[in-house]
Amino acid sequence: QVQLVESGGGTVQAGGSLTLSCAASGFTYSNYFMGWFRQVPGKEREGVAAIRSDGIIAYADSVKGRFTISQDNAKNTVYLQMNSLKPEDTAMYYCARGLYRSPGWLLRQDGYNYWGQGTQVTVSS
Repeated sequence: QVQLVESGGGTVQAGGSLTLSCAASGFTYSNYFMGWFRQVPGKEREGVAAIRSDGIIAYADSVKGRFTISQDNAKNTVYLQMNSLKPEDTAMYYCARGLYRSPGWLLRQDGYNYWGQGTQVTVSS
């Protein structure tokens, strides 16, 4: 059974840090994308950071220099280290996995076909 399970969300003050984790299980292919997306009510889901199985990485402009995506292949887990958090980072964060494609697809949600249940991140001012 294919599964993505996020953890690590919570409430933090502006300027603080959080690390999200996404554990993948049940996947049989080794070439993939793993991405983090976020969504606030009434807005479209946006790509935040993504990593291809060969290590190619992409970040949204709004998080460059503050967020870092990484993967632990042995644990089938992807992490999102979020530093210098801002109130506008408040959202539901989703982990997603898709098939290996060119880097231009990394932050496009239509490049992903498996999604986690989401973890809430709230940044207070």
